[in-house]
Amino acid sequence: MAEVVSPITRQVTKGSQENVTCFVDINLRDVEDCLIYDRHGVSIPFKTLYQDRKSVIIFVRNFLCYSCKEYVDDLGKIPRELLEDAEIRLVVIGQSAYHHIESFCLLTRYPYEIYVDPERRIYQKLGMKREETFTDSAQPSPHVKSGIFMGQIKTIWRAMTSPAFDFQGDLHQQGGAIIAGPGSKVHFSHLDMNRLDHMPINWLLQLAGAQQTIDFSHKPKIIHI
Repeated sequence: MAEVVSPITRQVTKGSQENVTCFVDINLRDVEDCLIYDRHGVSIPFKTLYQDRKSVIIFVRNFLCYSCKEYVDDLGKIPRELLEDAEIRLVVIGQSAYHHIESFCLLTRYPYEIYVDPERRIYQKLGMKREETFTDSAQPSPHVKSGIFMGQIKTIWRAMTSPAFDFQGDLHQQGGAIIAGPGSKVHFSHLDMNRLDHMPINWLLQLAGAQQTIDFSHKPKIIHI
């Protein structure tokens, strides 16, 4: 029997789909001409990502962050046919130098679009936080498997063993997620409070119009709804 998931039309909390929080009001016109860079160092305006179709755009903290790595691991498991059927463009944006993109994609097996905003202009103009806030009511991310202690050990080890010893971005910068397009219309936005405050991927996909969800618990599979 197919799993039934109620449609989501507003920003939701992680505790329950019945609970809602205020929509984060952002104006893409403030950032549409900011440049982002691909793995070859070629720049394009940010607005290119959402002008012609609806896009799910994920901003990660930094490429060495263990929680971001594990979140992108799961983004990479989204079947291409799901995105094509829903006409969704999936994009990840980091804030490292562009030469870190290739190794991050190989590590996470993420096959879709990825860019960087090394000067963090888009992060700053969209109001993404540069500190972490934890609350007692926060729900753990369903996509992060490592505990904080072991995760930090993994981050430090990857920094030490990378070709250039750096943390591939500002360690204090938080990320977020937006669903936008076509044009400058923002359908949904979420600014992460901390490294574990990612929006569940299935919720983002459903908000963007996907009619299927994915079981990330083991081998990913599509659940028709």
